[in-house]
Amino acid sequence: MELPRERWAELALHPVRIRILRAVAGSRLTTHDLVELLPDIPHATLYRHLATLVKAGLIEVVETRRIRGAVERVYALPAHGATLDPAALATATPEDHTRYFTAFVSSLLSDFARYLTRERVDFVADGAGYQQLVLHLSDAELARFAADLNRVIGPLLGNQPGGDRVPRLLATILLPADQPAATAPAPPPPERDDDSGTSPRSD
Repeated sequence: MELPRERWAELALHPVRIRILRAVAGSRLTTHDLVELLPDIPHATLYRHLATLVKAGLIEVVETRRIRGAVERVYALPAHGATLDPAALATATPEDHTRYFTAFVSSLLSDFARYLTRERVDFVADGAGYQQLVLHLSDAELARFAADLNRVIGPLLGNQPGGDRVPRLLATILLPADQPAATAPAPPPPERDDDSGTSPRSD
């Protein structure tokens, strides 16, 4: 049964489920792997929240293995959690996008959390950062911006690892922002009745 899309984010924001999503982000893990990675979570609680995430579509069973007569499931984030290809973009429903975007953000949280656990964290030296900007663009300006960005990034995608190259994660989000509410002009100051007992001086 499909859940209302406003419930997807609520499902993902439970503390235990956030930790499961972070653990699975960028990996393919079995239940046994999750138990080892999250030893402080009681097994029954872990299984219950994992089942909830699978039912909601925030985590997928990507493989099943038969081990000693038992079926072992392998879990991962949905394939579209990181990148949504144009074909999927054309057919995705709002509910799909909510699941994909939740997985995308969960993956970013996981990557950022891993970065912060390094022995040395230096945002300037590492070239790390995050910011949110609002660009006021016409449709034509937006098209030029996308084309210019692709021209800059495209050649770099062919870089092979090695040498002095460091893997650097670039995540982009582009969506229409709400229009700012119109500000009503300030009312003129009320006229003052000068009853203070003084009057303009006349000579």
